[in-house]
Amino acid sequence: MAMIGGGRDAFIGAIHRIAINMDGQVDIVAGALSVNPEIATASGHDIFLNEERIYTDYKTMLEKEAAMPQDKRIDFVSIVTPNFVHFDPAMMALEKGFHVAIEKPMTFTLDEAKKLKSKVEQTGLTLLLTHTYTGYPMVKQARQMIKSGMFGKIRKVYVEYPQGWLSTFLEGSNNKQAAWRTDPKRSGIAGAMGDIGTHAFNMAEYVTGAKVTKLCADLNIMVEGRLLDDDGAAFLKFDNGASGVLMASQIAAGEENCIKIRVYGEKGGLEWKQEDANTLLVRWLDKPAEIYRAGTGYVNSYASHNARTPAGHPEGYLEAFANLYRNFVLTVRAKTNGEKPKDEWLDFPGPESGVRGMAFIENVVASGKSDKKWTDFIV
Repeated sequence: MAMIGGGRDAFIGAIHRIAINMDGQVDIVAGALSVNPEIATASGHDIFLNEERIYTDYKTMLEKEAAMPQDKRIDFVSIVTPNFVHFDPAMMALEKGFHVAIEKPMTFTLDEAKKLKSKVEQTGLTLLLTHTYTGYPMVKQARQMIKSGMFGKIRKVYVEYPQGWLSTFLEGSNNKQAAWRTDPKRSGIAGAMGDIGTHAFNMAEYVTGAKVTKLCADLNIMVEGRLLDDDGAAFLKFDNGASGVLMASQIAAGEENCIKIRVYGEKGGLEWKQEDANTLLVRWLDKPAEIYRAGTGYVNSYASHNARTPAGHPEGYLEAFANLYRNFVLTVRAKTNGEKPKDEWLDFPGPESGVRGMAFIENVVASGKSDKKWTDFIV
């Protein structure tokens, strides 16, 4: 594979590389790791890339890699740049015949997301969207339990993602991560809702299998001088009749990354949170609550496939990230060999999730500006 972005001055690129390396299924052989030529070159040396495959811009990289013999060129590219540099390299990679892994949100606008999805369908290539939290074994356990109908008709969904790291005007202190995430030119039309609200939205739809049809949102800028929302909430209506509440805030002082979901049906419900990721709490209307644990023999095939260690050994963010890449790679390899991928391998976010994520951003911002109580969720 090759990587675009993610050099030594970045955060998420190193996380991707750890995840990619965890299963020994992928070699990182090329990279255009920064828009700064010096940083791109130094970063390539950091991860021991061959000098000839350290590039200072992604266009040159994709052109040269595409010209290589089939057994030498890259199979896929991982795009870990800020939001405004997602669409162009992804489109070019697909046009050159490369599969794509890409950070969320998938693109800068909904229109770009639709075009990218169409290109994936046209080429028959595979795209992974790294909504990390869907990679946790007990999130997959929750999804399959709801899908089985064991809770009856789903009625209520609560999903929240509180962070506290932007409680001050951090973008004014030379913090690169804060600077681009709060800049409309690089992040897009949403701040907290684009950065972490999309994770909460994706979690709600992924776990329940339902789609949001209407929302009523309130977005806020709490830190003086900030250009994009740093706090917000939305009431949700789903296509299965359920209602929900979504909260995303980056000014929840003292919070870290405690994404959490609760789902309730006619017969019972469940709860999962990242701070205790190996545990799924299941509640029943007419019997005692149950605790499901990752790595045990009683979990479903989706949870067991994505668990790496025996029960009691904590698995976390890096393993969840690695699960996405492993399933993506297993799927790509199977398709390349003319084989049918297993259902468990195909269970990773793709272009459809990317389109709905961008639709969420545009709809939640529009709802936040509207005086209407409810606005239709338009894709």
